Amino acid sequence: MDGYGLKSLLPSNKSFRVKRVLGKKQKQNRPMPQWFRMKPETTKGYNAKRRNWRHTKLGQANPYGSPLPEP
Repeated sequence: MDGYGLKSLLPSNKSFRVKRVLGKKQKQNRPMPQWFRMKPETTKGYNAKRRNWRHTKLGQANPYGSPLPEP
């Protein structure tokens, strides 16, 4: 990328709206508690909506217009 790293493209100062969305997604991205799995009426034993930061992105648009280059 011509000597520019990815950090130089993305601002560290986020708006409150973006921080709120990222915080909610971070809270949702956790495993199901063990005590809930052990309940007899529980049918699912895992969080099906678990997300990995490398595999699935959140779909936020790049604020600079052009898509980021693939590594």
